[in-house]
Amino acid sequence: MICLNLLTPFTGVLGFSTSLRDGEVILRKDPKKGFGNDYPFTVHELVVDTATKFPDFIAVGTRKTNEWETITYIEYYELCRKAAKSLLKLGLERFHGVGILGHNCLEWLVADIASIFAGGIAVGIFPTNSSQACRFIAENSEANIIMVEDDWQLQKILKIRQYLNHLKAIVQYKDKLREKMPGLYTWQEFLEVGKFVPDETLDRVIDSQKPNQCCTLIYTAGTTGSPRAVMISHDNITWTSGAVLQGLSYSLPPNNQEILVSYLPLCLISAQMFEVWIPITIGASLFFAEPDAMKVRGSLINTLREVRPTSFCGAAGIWEEFQESMNSTYSSSTPFRKGIINWAKKVGYKANTRLEDDFRLAKKLVFDKVRKVLGFDRCIQFLSIGSGITKEMQEFFLSYDIILFQTYGMTETTGAHSASSDESHKWFSCGKPMTGSKTQVRDEDREGLGEFHIWGRNVSMGYLNNEHKTKRIFDNKGWLHTGDVGFLDPEGYLHFASRLEDVIMTSRGERIFPVSIENMIKEQIPIVHYAMVVGNQARFLCALLTLKCLVNEDTGEPRHNLTPEAIEYCRKHNSKVTKVTELTENQDPSIDAAIQKGIDAVNKELSSESHKIQKWKILEKDFSMKGGELGPTMKLRRTYVTRRLHQIISSFYK
Repeated sequence: MICLNLLTPFTGVLGFSTSLRDGEVILRKDPKKGFGNDYPFTVHELVVDTATKFPDFIAVGTRKTNEWETITYIEYYELCRKAAKSLLKLGLERFHGVGILGHNCLEWLVADIASIFAGGIAVGIFPTNSSQACRFIAENSEANIIMVEDDWQLQKILKIRQYLNHLKAIVQYKDKLREKMPGLYTWQEFLEVGKFVPDETLDRVIDSQKPNQCCTLIYTAGTTGSPRAVMISHDNITWTSGAVLQGLSYSLPPNNQEILVSYLPLCLISAQMFEVWIPITIGASLFFAEPDAMKVRGSLINTLREVRPTSFCGAAGIWEEFQESMNSTYSSSTPFRKGIINWAKKVGYKANTRLEDDFRLAKKLVFDKVRKVLGFDRCIQFLSIGSGITKEMQEFFLSYDIILFQTYGMTETTGAHSASSDESHKWFSCGKPMTGSKTQVRDEDREGLGEFHIWGRNVSMGYLNNEHKTKRIFDNKGWLHTGDVGFLDPEGYLHFASRLEDVIMTSRGERIFPVSIENMIKEQIPIVHYAMVVGNQARFLCALLTLKCLVNEDTGEPRHNLTPEAIEYCRKHNSKVTKVTELTENQDPSIDAAIQKGIDAVNKELSSESHKIQKWKILEKDFSMKGGELGPTMKLRRTYVTRRLHQIISSFYK
């Protein structure tokens, strides 16, 4: 079952990367004994192993009106096999895509795993994608079948159906069909289609699969041009899942089954890693949040209170939401209660930085109550994925005895490469790289910052149908040129600074990393929600500022009204404004002066004159996913913002 070529040296024919959908690659095995040299296996072997070891343990839970509906691991496995046979019956061809368009749910997971079992390639599609974006992905992946959540998503596919030459069937896995048409199935109809397909037929397809072949495509949300399809192999998934577990604190049945919540968009490989594959690897129970979980003030906290997870993984935007919710509760507290919270926060910070404390009392009076409100009363591990977590945010949660363990990874590293943990932790670092992988920092500048180059079995196969980009990013020795900048400290901890494409080059040729300056601005000026430093090829730096505003909870679109926290900031500076529009174009001298004071404080901390902010401007609207300025994990899309606000940026330099 295992390809003999996996153990052969590089020959120039079979390489470490490929852009072919049916291509195979050499696994980046560590020549030394250890985890990097572990025996490779497929996704099916991973799933069937867990179903065999923990058949009667709860695998997945779904909210149904007033109760949770659950299935066991053996039921989960059998459902995936049933769906896989239906995919074969509908004509799924080897290495062709199965598009999955919708929010996280049981059907999404089953479609994903079944696609792999049936020899296809699982392709997650962002629920917010337009019809044209869906068309590109369906054509690029040569999708035979597309799974859609509801009629809203179905209409996107029907608009482009005539262009999809490889499409054979569409399955709507939730709600009733508004109109029956050829090649369109409900979920139940879909599951019935393959009931007469023999098990032997599916088993032959499963047995033909190799760990070094592609089983999943992850489409990166490119800021320019079409998105790139990152090819993820069986081994990428199975090895990386095991490697992450070497450093993090997870328990396994029967002693202690982990309880997890799925809410991050499963189109992201980091979400799949922490909400699909690691849960399967450790036999955890996974419970689905509602579709609005990622929205501002969505239902996520309600789900957390019900499920009470034992481990939680959040993007920066989610931790920021929790922070604002906690600040809002603090603002509405009585002076006496505020005094207790302030005292407890000081105690919490001291306790977690190993200073003397009165920790037990603070835990009883404040920390336990905060955790219960957030649904974290039995959570022992808090992870942060993606960029955007500031030092100030980490310290805020630290003062409430919630330690955010930062991770580092990218789509091309199967979502993970390093992680902090109880046993391997250093403040404000991203932890140590996974055992069995290698990290080099190349082209270092005078401050020791350079580009990360990564080698290991977490490094993906390449970009589908894009040989040029594959050869440019994945070299012939197996190293991934990440485009991420940072450093490894003497103890081996990884510190991320910026994306190489985000680095600002001044007209004098100086290289400036904007993220740290932006974080300092947000720390100094609490009313600022997002700061974006600009000045590429210019004489000096400027800053675009958005303020903390209320958000339309249905659409996710920012309003003009300031948040209570922002209004409180204005009141402290003798201003009665309640809307952003009252602060743009320098309409309020007192707030302008307060912001300038914060900018001056930031400039004072910056050692070089070229790093200082000379001009700034408040934008009328906050950045958002709806507006296109933020990606799915709330990451700032700088190229898009720069292009859209070109006139404003140009005005700084006139």
